[in-house]
Amino acid sequence: MSSSIETLTEDFWYLDPGPLGHLVDQFTDFLSSQGHTVLTVRGYENAARHFAFWLHQSGKPVSDINEDTFKAFAAHRCCCPGGRRMKSISTKYCRRARRFMAFLAGQETTRAAEAANSTSVTPSIKLFQDWLRQHRGISDRTIERYGRLAKRLIKILGEDAVGYNARLIRQAVLDEIKNSSPANAKTITTALRCYLRFLAASGECRSELIHAVPAVPQWRLSSLPRYLPPNDVERLIASCDTNKPVGIRDKAILLLLARLGLRAGDLLTLQIEQISWVDGTLRVSGKGRCEICLPLPQDAGDALLEYICKARPAGNSSFVFLRSCAPYRPFQKSTCISAVVKAALARVGIVNPPSHGANLLRHSAATSMLRAGATLDTIGTVLRHRSATTTAHYAKVDIPMLLQVAQPWPEQTSC
Repeated sequence: MSSSIETLTEDFWYLDPGPLGHLVDQFTDFLSSQGHTVLTVRGYENAARHFAFWLHQSGKPVSDINEDTFKAFAAHRCCCPGGRRMKSISTKYCRRARRFMAFLAGQETTRAAEAANSTSVTPSIKLFQDWLRQHRGISDRTIERYGRLAKRLIKILGEDAVGYNARLIRQAVLDEIKNSSPANAKTITTALRCYLRFLAASGECRSELIHAVPAVPQWRLSSLPRYLPPNDVERLIASCDTNKPVGIRDKAILLLLARLGLRAGDLLTLQIEQISWVDGTLRVSGKGRCEICLPLPQDAGDALLEYICKARPAGNSSFVFLRSCAPYRPFQKSTCISAVVKAALARVGIVNPPSHGANLLRHSAATSMLRAGATLDTIGTVLRHRSATTTAHYAKVDIPMLLQVAQPWPEQTSC
């Protein structure tokens, strides 16, 4: 291994990256921070210096980098310094150069996005988003979406909120949702109600205009909860290969979902400081950013401790769950947590599960608690439901209890 590193070191120093030298250094620092080995980082650095040297010699600015630029680099007959005399560049080498190209493009994209955001968000939308963040307690992703939808609706309604009336609001909604799905239409109407509440709180429009927003037809809680029997849940947990770091991590994730009914977003944002080993508790804050302290079951706590001590990659991240291979960074989306459940379902051979995401184990936890004798109030507290109606949804699957309250079918009476 040491001879390979020395060879790479001798080669890439012949290649002067020119003006991109500082970006090559940033690229290698970034790779090192993500947990890649020294040999891997050196290999990427070699390819990055080569690409930067070729880019400088070709006179191509970084701002013009695109797919055609990479194809030209991959196809060039290499006579670059460092003893290279290649008719073509290998696929592996091209992948490394492409990653550096993506890093350069990301740097430019980030700067462009920051510049665009500073000019594209109007003052009224900025105030609206700040109000949502302070008073509504919703996530940044939802705040950004509501701001984007409000901006679209303002183009129809107009900037002057004093002139808003019921007819204008209804027509704006109907024009905006005519080609939307029911779910998207509901999001649009919710965003508009929030915007009108913000205007009413600011004294810019009448508060009763909120009622002018038409409701999207829906039937809440009309379906049965989708859940797995307790035996299948235990099979999912037992399917994790704890001889491997990824199996230890997945077991901890599945146990937290199955025992506490957590949402995928709860695990996505879970940090080390939210775990109290002394008290055996876990602090989570889900929808509405309302934090609650939950008891940590013994098996889930043991699995979580084993992951943190034995399988979790070392790093500076405060998030509990990280990727199992380099780059060692936190999960980016809630779907990554749901993918752990989906993979477990495939391992145990459950072909047609009611659903494939993390909510499947959340519903399973709720139905198991109900059948074990827990009250709906207790279940609602653990699952952090805002409304008792949402918790009552699980009563539909408690057949023995329903049989006790079901009335006999009325017999036909004679005249």
